Amino acid sequence: MKLNNNVVFFAGGGTGGHIYPGLAVADELKRLSKDSNLNIEVNWIGCSKGMDKKIVEKAIGPDGERTINQFYGIPSGKLRRYFSLKNFSDLFRILGGFFSAFHILCKKKPAVLFSKGGFVSVPPCIAARILGIPVFTHECDFTLGLANRINFKSAKKMFVSYEETKNRLGKENQSRVIVTGNPVRPVFYSADKFRGLKFLKLDAEKIEKPVLLVLGGSSGARQINNLVFENIDFLCNNFIVVHQTGLINGDANKTSEFAEKYGDSYKPYDFIYSEMPDVVASADLILSRAGANSIWEAAVLYKPMLLVPLCGSGTRGDQVDNAEFFVSKGAAEMLLGNDADSEHLISALKKMNDKTVLADYASKIKTMVQDKKPSEYIAEIILEEIKG
Repeated sequence: MKLNNNVVFFAGGGTGGHIYPGLAVADELKRLSKDSNLNIEVNWIGCSKGMDKKIVEKAIGPDGERTINQFYGIPSGKLRRYFSLKNFSDLFRILGGFFSAFHILCKKKPAVLFSKGGFVSVPPCIAARILGIPVFTHECDFTLGLANRINFKSAKKMFVSYEETKNRLGKENQSRVIVTGNPVRPVFYSADKFRGLKFLKLDAEKIEKPVLLVLGGSSGARQINNLVFENIDFLCNNFIVVHQTGLINGDANKTSEFAEKYGDSYKPYDFIYSEMPDVVASADLILSRAGANSIWEAAVLYKPMLLVPLCGSGTRGDQVDNAEFFVSKGAAEMLLGNDADSEHLISALKKMNDKTVLADYASKIKTMVQDKKPSEYIAEIILEEIKG
């Protein structure tokens, strides 16, 4: 099959962590292609249900144009490492996703398929491999997720964020692995603190307390939300709390009550969309889960973090690995497992709520951020493949 060098496909979804880094690469790829006098059409294959379509279609690049030309939704089933009756029904969704992806890729004949992971990316990667379309994939965490373990079999190259991830793979596979770092959207590199404060309706000249930004992912983290609710008096007495509660795990009654009670000291939001880079820039300290996407978006803005990684039987431990890496570099603090309680939260925040201490965390983070943007590095390699 003759491939069309003017078309590129991206695949991934299920969560923002499988979408936003891909959008960062897409933005850089479009910029670099224009510099090379190429007019590339960038399309996306994601879940036909859920947030994928909304996030992808709302994405606007630094040039003010839509990042993705066309979104294609396919059925998606989850791959589980344990026994579940849902594995049987999801098998049919996976097969449906494969045939849908095969039809789309066969029709468009892209020069490259770039996968950012998530279960929805597996069928397109397999379909691309059968059709002879070069596959590139990226793993943002220390350990490969199940989807990327499968995708790696179809991939010409796999990009990873950490040297340790490459070293954990067998020597026979390391030649196909490139350490690039974790892609972060270009808008984070140009984020502006004062735009963020304006969005939050805060006067920069009148702020007397540090801004604490609370994040739990796009769906929200009930554990973190409860920690905030349980300690609302302490938090609002010591910080201006900007609280993204999430689209699913929030509590509108409590947030409304606290917003009325604490005024400008408590700013709740279900979800912050395009303003998020500026809001992160306006924060002095971030209380967050430890998803790779969130922590590296904060890192490129040199923001100190108190991390509450997702742990337990429902996760493979990737967030714990991410958090431990930042803690080992002196760039963050962590509340893990049973220590993620009110006592340890207050103790950690008291320790970190000092300008000198926060500046030290920021300086440690600065040494971790690469001079070359990972998204640009990846985009350059993809563009080389397109040019042949």
